[in-house]
Amino acid sequence: MERFEVKRGLVKQITADGGLAALASKHFENIEASGENAFTGSHDIMTSIEGHISEKGALIVDVTNVPPNFDDADAMVRARDTRKRWTTFLDEATGYNSKQRGDKAKEWAKKASKAKSAVSAARHFMSMSDNVSHEIQSQAEALIEEIEAALADNDNTRAAGRGEKLNKLMNA
Repeated sequence: MERFEVKRGLVKQITADGGLAALASKHFENIEASGENAFTGSHDIMTSIEGHISEKGALIVDVTNVPPNFDDADAMVRARDTRKRWTTFLDEATGYNSKQRGDKAKEWAKKASKAKSAVSAARHFMSMSDNVSHEIQSQAEALIEEIEAALADNDNTRAAGRGEKLNKLMNA
C-alpha cells in the first residue's frame, strides 16, 4: 500500500470530473468504482489495482504487479506502456510529478521520524532526570499518547506538531 500527497484543491476537481474511478478509467482497463473517489481494477501486468482518496485528502493505492515475460518483446512493450500509464495516472491524480511525489514522501516520513524521536528523547530525559515535576511528567505522557495515536492513525503532520510541543515542554 502506498500513500501519495494530493495537491490542494485537486480532490474537489477530481470529484467534479466524475471521481477517481473516472480518472483511472482514462488510463487503465477493467476499472470499477468501489465508492466515492475509490476504484478497483486491473491492467496488463498490474493484476490488481485498488485506490481511494483518504479522509485527509491523500491518494492511497495498493497495486499487485506480476513480472512480464522478459523473452517476449510484445510483453515488454506492454509492460513499459503499463508503467507509463501508471506514472501518468499518478501525475494527474496527485497534481505532482514523480520527483515532487518523492519529495513529499520524504517529508511525510521525516515528520514521523521527528515525532518518534521526540517521544524517545522525552522518555530518556524523564528516566535520567530526578527534577522533572509530576505535572510535567503527566503532561509529557499525555502528549506521548497523542503522538502515538496520531502515528497509528497515519497522521504524521499532527504527530510532528505534538512532537514539537513535547520537545518544548521538556526543554522548558
